[in-house]
Amino acid sequence: MFADLIPVISSNFVNPDTIFANNEISLQDIEIYGFDYDYTLAFYSSHLHTLIFNIARDILIEEHRYPEGLREYEYIPDFVIRGLHYDVQKALLMKIDAFHYIQLGTVYRGLHPVTDKEVIAMYEGSHVPLEIMSDFYGKSSHGHTMKQFMDIFSLPEMTLLCCVNDYFMKHNIDYEPVHLYKDVKEAIGDVHVKGIMYRAVEADIEKYICYGEQTQAVLRKLAENGKKMFLITNSPFDFVDRGMKYIVGRDWRDLFDVVIVQADKPGFFNDRRKPFRRLTDQGVLLWDRIHRLEKGQIYKQGNLYEFLRLTGWRGSSVLYFGDHIYSDLADLTLKHGWRTGAIIPELRKEIKIMNTEESRTKDIFNSQFGSLFRTYHNPTYFSRRLSRFADIYMASLSCLLRYDLQHTFFPRRTPLQHESPLWPEQASAGAANTPLKAEAAGVTSSE
Repeated sequence: MFADLIPVISSNFVNPDTIFANNEISLQDIEIYGFDYDYTLAFYSSHLHTLIFNIARDILIEEHRYPEGLREYEYIPDFVIRGLHYDVQKALLMKIDAFHYIQLGTVYRGLHPVTDKEVIAMYEGSHVPLEIMSDFYGKSSHGHTMKQFMDIFSLPEMTLLCCVNDYFMKHNIDYEPVHLYKDVKEAIGDVHVKGIMYRAVEADIEKYICYGEQTQAVLRKLAENGKKMFLITNSPFDFVDRGMKYIVGRDWRDLFDVVIVQADKPGFFNDRRKPFRRLTDQGVLLWDRIHRLEKGQIYKQGNLYEFLRLTGWRGSSVLYFGDHIYSDLADLTLKHGWRTGAIIPELRKEIKIMNTEESRTKDIFNSQFGSLFRTYHNPTYFSRRLSRFADIYMASLSCLLRYDLQHTFFPRRTPLQHESPLWPEQASAGAANTPLKAEAAGVTSSE
């Protein structure tokens, strides 16, 4: 019954709906599947980024007394990519590779690039020291001056930062970059915390939510194969309920063994102090002590340690999917031994570009910052984190429809640098005396 819902692929090289493995994992060992909600079960249209940008921009003007002229700025689709770093004190947005080097040509102040010469002068080279990089969760705190933007909701935030910086520079307004960053961060937060975004999406759900049919097919496939499922999300219940009824149907709660809302991830995975509270269908919080997590009930807050105690779901039999590498996946894989799956919607577009001859140029991916996954020669900082915290990654949950639940995913075996007998540097004229040069010269590669 699921065959008709499998995405149609036309690709010459890499299938965009493949599930890619960083670490070997067999679905035969997985008995429990967990999910985030936003950008995991629910996929949003590009209209949502415009909505968030416009609301946050207006909050800056109306509540933080920013210049009225900022209303002239509109959301710029595809101006930024996920995984970028923002230097809070210098007001610079940039792409950094896995070894903490800035990719020159991808540093922006406002809406305009900064010359390589100026970047090198500011940082005394292109390397960013560890002590000013973002902390474990990508935040600029505890002395760190870099903020890494890792989730998809951060795209309008980065764009708004660039637009406000651009306005101040264009009008020769003296400003403190740290204050600007904090004000934009607060305005973006208010869009979520005050429920403005949630109400807008609920009022016009067909405009903002997509991919519903394939998500439903994945969940029903897992249920029909006897798998247990749970949901842990930071979003409020009314918002999730409205979306899941649209995506899956009114019976969506019957598919899940445990549903937890407003979990406050990543704190949920580390803070033992918050107990679970049961939430009624009318949104009333109950005060009774939670002795077990029951199917069909809704729970708020809580913590992972209590979750593990009440469910007994531990270790490698659990596979959890989320889009935020830090907030959703890092603690689960490092501290609790769960298997993890990263949802990377950008992956499908990048693969389709890779399958074209034009993929060798940065501009074809993104005119300002290039590929999400690679700098000129190295993986991006985002890629390195992805490979560390996600056992598997894919463009969307619908990719699971291509595999049976006995499938084993293997990472591609690539040789370490010292395991390969010949590499480009050895083949150059200047490497004539390199060890193994003579032996390698007579080797014909069959790979």
